[in-house]
Amino acid sequence: MAKTPTGKNTSGRGQRDLKVKVKSARGRTTSSTRWLQRQLNDPYVKRAQVEGYRGRAAFKIMELDDKFRFLVPGARIVDLGCAPGGWLQVAVKRVNALGEKSGKSVGTVLGVDLQEVEAIAGAEVHQLDFMDDGAEDVVKGWLGGKADVVMSDMAASSSGHKQTDHLRIISLCEAAAYFSFDVLEEGGTFVAKVLAGGAEGELQKLLKQKFTKVANVKPPSSRSDSSEKFVIATGFRA
Repeated sequence: MAKTPTGKNTSGRGQRDLKVKVKSARGRTTSSTRWLQRQLNDPYVKRAQVEGYRGRAAFKIMELDDKFRFLVPGARIVDLGCAPGGWLQVAVKRVNALGEKSGKSVGTVLGVDLQEVEAIAGAEVHQLDFMDDGAEDVVKGWLGGKADVVMSDMAASSSGHKQTDHLRIISLCEAAAYFSFDVLEEGGTFVAKVLAGGAEGELQKLLKQKFTKVANVKPPSSRSDSSEKFVIATGFRA
């Protein structure tokens, strides 16, 4: 039987899809009401709350790693724009940063963000603009060497204009890619969120020059009405 992210069966008679309805309130816009209703009815949001993750995005990196296997025990991970920390939580478990998996190598998880991020056990988190001059050397200093994985779930603030937002996130992704070229170990992996919209051709071309394989994936936990997808580039050519 098919199961939802909450683990409940979706088949069978007499079952109804019970949804929370949110009434409009004074001072709240229609779009805010829709967003709140979607959040309250999102099974991944509910699952994140139950399992202790800081957001539904945690399941995106889980699904990507299940397919491409880059968060392995002993790996050194850099998460750019790591707030609120869901990706860090997943990485800590999978690379064995806390040394909880006996007989497995212990990994390192480093997160950087423009804003302060609440501490996460097993991860080292710093407030830093990765686009600042010399940021690459600072990160390598914190890591004690180069990284095996650079990942980014960053998105620029929405302008409300689809094409503008697309260009902004592609620019962020390109900046993250160039950063990864300076900090990745030979054979390393780059993972980043992009928005489909037609301007990602140059980014794809750039990544194909630097990595042996480049894939584009929309994980199951990514909302169907979202234009987001993730690029996974493996086999970095140092």
